[in-house]
Amino acid sequence: MNAYVTGATIKQLRESKGLTQTELAEQLGVSSKTISKWETAKGLPDITLLEPLSQALDVSIMELMSGQPITNKNTSANMLRSKIYVCPVCGNIIHCTGASVISCCGILLPPLESEEVDEEHLITFEKVEDETFVTVHHDMTKAHYISFIAYVTSDRFWMKKFYPEGNAETRIQFRGSGYLYIYCNKHGLMRRKV
Repeated sequence: MNAYVTGATIKQLRESKGLTQTELAEQLGVSSKTISKWETAKGLPDITLLEPLSQALDVSIMELMSGQPITNKNTSANMLRSKIYVCPVCGNIIHCTGASVISCCGILLPPLESEEVDEEHLITFEKVEDETFVTVHHDMTKAHYISFIAYVTSDRFWMKKFYPEGNAETRIQFRGSGYLYIYCNKHGLMRRKV
């Protein structure tokens, strides 16, 4: 991991749960002085205490380590609020319908920010029966390629994975307005309104 739990995080989560240092210490089987040392950055919890600490504070281990508790505010289930994460080590693609704490290959992943599609990543559309044939005009080498294409509307998330030395093309059945996302392994996430 590239991060570890901080004293400020422990204190903030403990106080938000309405626990005293003594009450938290009793749950973990440590002294209240130990909790005080953690919160004043004079010590860190042993790795074996991370799971019991996260349970006592009612957060996941990743939330505890990132210092960012996640509250689900996505009550309307709008897929347009989707977040996409890509691991720079293994290429794993993770889709979430709201804010999440995502870790892959020991790295805490930030959600990707998209930019508008540029001339180097030209997308063309050709109507074929009730679908649209979509082509991303981009070289597909092992070093530089389009990893995936995704079509997102308010109630749908569809994704097609591409591989180096293949073609960045697929058929999509567009239904309503939404966004088409492409991910270039060198230039990041891009979008186009459809």
